[in-house]
Amino acid sequence: MVGSAGETLDKQGDGPVTATSEIFRSVPSRGAVDQRRVGTPDATATGVARLSDYRTVGEPGSANLPRPSLSDREVEVLLAWLAAESKEEAAARLFISASTVSTHLARIRAKYTAVGRPAPTKTHLFARALQDGYTSLDRW
Repeated sequence: MVGSAGETLDKQGDGPVTATSEIFRSVPSRGAVDQRRVGTPDATATGVARLSDYRTVGEPGSANLPRPSLSDREVEVLLAWLAAESKEEAAARLFISASTVSTHLARIRAKYTAVGRPAPTKTHLFARALQDGYTSLDRW
């Protein structure tokens, strides 16, 4: 069957068959790059990030991101740590111990994980702070 732009439609009606789509169908999947897995529970469990995970507040499609309820102090510690080179530096700025910074960060990470938006690294936490409006790129 021929589509509107001269594309051949496959027999199941799944969409146009092009040279590129045939190549991708014939090459075995390499897991994380398999686009069919993005957004499935398996993809989330393997840590595959989606572009939508990095949308900021106000962008189309960002309104449906679940937002954890961080306390004012958690936001303050998060932003101080993001601006610092180490937990010790952030602790010194806030007049608290480094272990207190670690405790706050562990709780922040747990809250993000609880709403389905895990943030295992500093970069992930920075992205979450941008998405949730706690900071902006202009500040950095």
